Amino acid sequence: MTTTTLAVLVPLLPFLGSVAGLLLGRTAPGLVRPLAVLPTFAAAVLAVLVAVRQGGGKTIEAATQLTPTGSVPIDLALYIDGFAALVAVLVGVVATCVQIYSTGYLREDPRYPSYAALVSLFTSAMLLVVYSGDLMVLLVGWEIMGICSYFLVGHYWETPEARSASLKAFLVTKLGDVPFLIGLFALAVDAGTFRITGVLGAVASGGLDHPTLVALLLLAGVAGKSAQFPLHTWLPDAMAGPTPVSALIHAATMVAAGIYFTARLLPVFAASAAAMTVLAVMAALTMVGSALAALAQDDIKRVLAYSTIGQLGYMAGALAVGDRGAAVFHLLSHAAFKALLFLAAGAVIHAAGTNSLTAMSRMSGLAKRVPDAYWTMTVALLALAAIPPFAGFFSKEAVLVAAEHTALGDRTVAPAGAGWTVLVAGLLTALLTAAYALRLWLRTFRGRGAEAPDHGRQPLAMTGVLWVLAIPSLGFGLTVTYLDDWFDGHALTPTVTTAVLGTGLAVAGAAVTYAVWRTLAARTPAGAPAPHVAHPDAEAGQVEAEALRLPHPAEDPADPGRVLLGPLHGPAGDGFHLDAVYRAAFVRPVLAAASLVRFLDREVVDTYVSGAGSATKGLGWLVRRAQTGNVQTYLSALLAGSVVLAIVAVALANAVAGA
Repeated sequence: MTTTTLAVLVPLLPFLGSVAGLLLGRTAPGLVRPLAVLPTFAAAVLAVLVAVRQGGGKTIEAATQLTPTGSVPIDLALYIDGFAALVAVLVGVVATCVQIYSTGYLREDPRYPSYAALVSLFTSAMLLVVYSGDLMVLLVGWEIMGICSYFLVGHYWETPEARSASLKAFLVTKLGDVPFLIGLFALAVDAGTFRITGVLGAVASGGLDHPTLVALLLLAGVAGKSAQFPLHTWLPDAMAGPTPVSALIHAATMVAAGIYFTARLLPVFAASAAAMTVLAVMAALTMVGSALAALAQDDIKRVLAYSTIGQLGYMAGALAVGDRGAAVFHLLSHAAFKALLFLAAGAVIHAAGTNSLTAMSRMSGLAKRVPDAYWTMTVALLALAAIPPFAGFFSKEAVLVAAEHTALGDRTVAPAGAGWTVLVAGLLTALLTAAYALRLWLRTFRGRGAEAPDHGRQPLAMTGVLWVLAIPSLGFGLTVTYLDDWFDGHALTPTVTTAVLGTGLAVAGAAVTYAVWRTLAARTPAGAPAPHVAHPDAEAGQVEAEALRLPHPAEDPADPGRVLLGPLHGPAGDGFHLDAVYRAAFVRPVLAAASLVRFLDREVVDTYVSGAGSATKGLGWLVRRAQTGNVQTYLSALLAGSVVLAIVAVALANAVAGA
């Protein structure tokens, strides 16, 4: 079988599995789990075969015209370079892990068939984005992921939080997709093609007439899809969906799409120094702001959500200094340990038997009750904090090294100011990341809250996946010296300067956090009130009101984040009130405009319509009154009318004669 055929089957198999799952979900429920797992697993295996055949060497290309357009053609095209081959493997492996994990996590969920089918469709759409060589076909996968995220985040649609979160995710990402679509059309007009090879060729020959405009329009879509400032606010709220969905969105789909798209078309952005500077500032604000927000959250999943935003900021920062190898390397590394973090958090929630135990202030005794989650999450948090030799250390160092080279003028793809911006923000974020990672570990596994009932050992489908993902979280970074050919031939090895600075700041952040936690723990009595357990299966979406009365993080005396952030704790916990700004700047004006339109429709337009109807009705009443059926009345009216007409005629004749 040719490599092209294998590549076509990679996104096709999960799609077929999704269709089959939807069709057979009710009539043959026993086939739902095999149809969820096997096609995705097969796609992962085929993606590995494609990567082996591609080998980091010559790009694999194939195309056929999709439809005649009469102007800019649209092709069904493949474009598989080293980046695409590795990212496809990542998507296949993480999606397979999520599907296997979900068979245990959602084993009692009545809507599991539709959930599994949507996850397969989500996977297929991301694989289409990864392999596509035509921007219009890529856009199809891009938008399918948006609608899949809407349905999956709103899986527990009985709860207002899930309904609100799914709608917010859809609308905020669409806010970025509108200029993104305009940017794609503008890029195709300048380049004369939607083919990625044609676009890159036009950039190389200086054929783009409006590089800054195109790059900024595309960046809006990237900011929405990859949750970059200021369009990042949807991602923390998306935690209302099932935890395996969070792992998929944060690790291998959706948010990874924007970073991957920018890496694939990096020459388009690099053609504009202004666009690279905007990207660097956006990445810096995202990194630092999200790390501060993570340090103030009490919900374990929201901490991980803000962590994802920050790590995506690192990737965007690498792209802002012109190093797509470092960006994709961190994308791959981050996918392993972030999927592990979310799935381990899901095991914690599943063990407690209620979605209310996402609050770290209520956790206690979990290290012994969920040892698999405890040890694997420890590995993942060390990788997140970039402690050597874990995977996150090598990939984060690659970003910092790229920023250092640009800041010092060794690379001229981006302005030196962009390099300094990313480097300083990256080092500060390394300090904050270690602080909130250790805070999460301490409060989750060494917490002093009341212990929730134990619902037994977790299913093997869940714990086995955790250990599988722990392997790349620990060892993927050690492959850095073998990946040069896959990443444009650029070396991704750490340097002494950034390694010492980054690791030193991470150790300092962790040490200060631990010292503050020990001090607070000595002063705080153990035993917060136990949460009410709604259901023996996690995330049933039907938690009683008592379980929702959780303490605000500012009220928890054992929280080191409150001490470390000081006066910033309140604003950081609320995402620096950015949602309030959006409500004031966009939501309220739109609602006011809608109220005005409704008033005008009711009081003005309806008045004219009602008036026209009333006038017609009145005229009909008069005509009806004239129809008496009396012949004498008719003759009298005829005679009177004739006299009136005669008088009018005489008057007009006299007026004409006088003139």
